[in-house]
Formats: sequence, C-alpha cells, structure tokens
Amino acid sequence: MSKLANRIKETATSVRTSIQRKSKPTLSFPLRSLSNVKYHPKKGFLELKGKKKVRTLTVATVKTFAQTLRMMSQAKTLVEDDEIMTKREAYYVSKNWDDARFDEQPESDTVIDDIESLFEVNREQLGFIPEEKGGEIAGRLIVIDRDSDKGTPLRIDCTKFGSGAYSIPSSVEHLKFETKAKFVLAIETAGMFQRLVKHSYWRKANCILISMGGVPTRACRRFIRRIADELKLPVYAFVDCDPYGMFNIYRTLKVGSGNAAHINRHFCVPNARFLGVTPQDIVKYKLPTHPLKDVDIKRAKDALKNDPFVQHYKPWQDSIRQLLDMGVRAEQQAFAVHNLNYVIENYLPEKLAAPKTFLP
Repeated sequence: MSKLANRIKETATSVRTSIQRKSKPTLSFPLRSLSNVKYHPKKGFLELKGKKKVRTLTVATVKTFAQTLRMMSQAKTLVEDDEIMTKREAYYVSKNWDDARFDEQPESDTVIDDIESLFEVNREQLGFIPEEKGGEIAGRLIVIDRDSDKGTPLRIDCTKFGSGAYSIPSSVEHLKFETKAKFVLAIETAGMFQRLVKHSYWRKANCILISMGGVPTRACRRFIRRIADELKLPVYAFVDCDPYGMFNIYRTLKVGSGNAAHINRHFCVPNARFLGVTPQDIVKYKLPTHPLKDVDIKRAKDALKNDPFVQHYKPWQDSIRQLLDMGVRAEQQAFAVHNLNYVIENYLPEKLAAPKTFLP
C-alpha cells in the first residue's frame, strides 16, 4: 500500500476509534482563503499562515462528514489501483451513497478540495482529474512523452501542428522537454493565441506560445512551472487589462491563490512577469475601452485591501489605482483598432524590447 493510501487509512481509523470510544471525531482542514495566506517574495508563492477549520461529527454535520469519509475511501481505491476519476464522475459515483450523495457537483468539488488540503497533496495525486484541458502549446518546444502501449519515448514537436496546437495532458510530471526558445508567452484568450499561431509568431520571436484559456488549469500552471524551472526560461503573461486578468489569471499563475494555498508551491510560476495589457498601454496605444463593471471595481479594491501579493508590490498598487481612476478596462484584442496584426508587428516587439519595465 502506498504512503498516501496508508495516511488515508490511518485518518479513517482514528475517526472510527473516536466513535468506538463514544467521543466526537474531528477532521482538521487548513482554512483556504486570502485571509489565511502570506506572500513570501523569496519563496515566490502565497503560503498558508496556519488557521484551521475543524469539522466535528454532530447531528448538523453528519452528512458532510459522511461524504468526506466516502470520498476519502474513493481516493484510497484510486491510489491503490493507479486509476483516475474526473470530478464529474466523482459526483455521479456519489449517487450510490444513499443519503450521503451530493445534490450538485460544486458540493463534491468542495469535499475533494478539502481532502487534498487535509493530506496536503494535489487532487491529481488522489486520482481526481479535471474535465477541462490543461492548455495549448505552439512553438519551439519538444515534449517527450511516452507511448501508452509500448512505454517507449514519444517526441512531440510543437512546431509541427500546422494551424493547430499541442494540448497539455491532465498529468505532466512524466514529461521531459527540449527547447532553444528564448521565453514563454502565456496568453489569456484562445483568439489571440490563434492569431499568433496562424502567423507563426513563435518563429519570429523564437518563443513558446501557451494558451491559458482564461484562468490556467493546474496542469497548465504545472507545465509552465516545469518549463520555467528546468529550461531556465522567462515567462511573460499577456492578458486583458482588467482586474480579472490581473488577479484571477495572472496572480494565480505567478503566486497561486488563497483557495489552493496548501499546494501553491507546486503550481505557481514565481518568475512570471506581467507583459500587459497595462493601464498605461491603454493610454500609450490609444486603445478602445469599456467601463469598469461594479464587479471589476470591487475586485480591484479588494486586491488593494486584502491581497498580500498586491500589498507587497507598489507598482501593482499604482497600476490598480490608475485603472480605477480611468474607470475603464481593455481587452488584448483591442489592438485590432489599428490593424489586425498590430500586436505582432508593433505591440509585442516594443514591449519585449524592454522587459525590465514589466510589472512584477
């Protein structure tokens, strides 16, 4: 039995022992929120402070407690059998649990997250994988995977997909890499990624293009982290100029999130830098804009007040205040107002000529 399976068994055994002794069993989980994290610049990620939430078996918590134990049992089986289960499948499997079944998937997702934080591992190690793809890659990168039938090395050239791209698998730990690229460009939107791929921008700039597809999945972040660490490449983020792009996407990529603070050290990319789009870019390039929504304003103000990462970097505080003063947001596709390939011909070359000016 693996060490992880043993730990799950030991935790369940302690619950049973407490019940047999007629005492209330408890499970203690790290509190996963920005209020319970601190930012370490040298470590490069948001780290838990140590606050816990304790789940005690009572009449009020009996269903959640039972669901947690059933999901732990499911994880133990997956680990022992070297099997995987999507989070959606985990939700449907619970329909066999009688009164302990989940009514909606967000409930089962939360319990899976609790279990991963309880054992301080990522959910993929427990056998649970997401439904969504990890991201897409194009450009100067050789990915060395393995043939699933023969077990032999399989070399995948990310320059050879034509108008398509290589999809990051749900698990990336077994992959190896080769490259002569100078940097990684992580892109928020699939549309901008496709434009850069269509015009083989990776060849012109000698880089690796990665489509994050919005908030990057864990597999995408882990993939970028491994490339950054093992190939010693700088990572530049190219996202929309709005609080969502800055924090939900970029901040999550660079230092992680409060909700996943127990595993940020594995999935964040500390050397990532914010290429743009910045509030100053809106001014400099005369970009068309949209008014900030109420949710944008709230997210920006919350970042200034509560985000340890933002509080550490004055340039970020200044940029947020500038955006709030302007009262607008801009999308990375807004450069099309000048011409369709303005990003390729003007914006990116000008920005890449001065990487020291990028936001941290």
